[in-house]
Amino acid sequence: MQRRDILMNTTATLGGALTAGCASVAATPAAPSPFTLAVPTVPIAGGGEVFPVHRIYCIGRNYAAHAREMGSDPTREPPFFFQKPNDAIQFVPPGQTVDHPYPALTRNYHYEVELVAALHSGGRNLSAAQALQHVFGYAVGLDMTRRDLQSDMKDQKKPWEIGKSFDLSAPIGPIHRAAQTGHFPRGAITLSVNGTVKQKADLDQMIWSVAEQIAKLSEAFELKAGDLIYSGTPENVGAVVKGDVMLAHVDGLPDIALRVV
Repeated sequence: MQRRDILMNTTATLGGALTAGCASVAATPAAPSPFTLAVPTVPIAGGGEVFPVHRIYCIGRNYAAHAREMGSDPTREPPFFFQKPNDAIQFVPPGQTVDHPYPALTRNYHYEVELVAALHSGGRNLSAAQALQHVFGYAVGLDMTRRDLQSDMKDQKKPWEIGKSFDLSAPIGPIHRAAQTGHFPRGAITLSVNGTVKQKADLDQMIWSVAEQIAKLSEAFELKAGDLIYSGTPENVGAVVKGDVMLAHVDGLPDIALRVV
């Protein structure tokens, strides 16, 4: 049997050498391939390691006030999820303001600040009681949204990936190990634009906790190491234009800043 050699060539490190965008590792396939496919990664705080991204799951309307502003009933109906491609991530090093391109096709481009949970293991039909055992760490993230395209698809009763699942639509800071930070049942979560606070809530206002989200997701999907879960955004989502600077904050994690260009 031939050995399978995995070549981990990181394109970035945390010490300021990392350029904004999607860090990646290259894997040598077991059989010949006509091209090399990079595996997107996010740097892990506190060293030179990176977190390979398998899938990105997002939960919709997980704060009651945001559910109301989006025209939904915020009662505890089962959570719903959507996905972004794993290469939608844009890494944002703390202490820097990274350029974030205004995407094509939209005239109503919205921010949504979120706590992101990163899994080191998974499975099917996990209980909420055991779910946090699978969390490797946490990061600050943004679920950027082409709101006009999403709304058009909703009105036509069509899938709305075009509004959510596009290039660089999932900005994220470094992943911090849960062993160091603990979990995040509460704490302020905010988003500022040009120094003015636009979104402000507490993580304990989530309708579904991170543990419950993991449990519900595992009923529909086999969760795996490398999965990222964007856990929902508070109310007062809104539009940004070129030149705006967004600052995303979660208590206990470093802020991330992006300039729309």
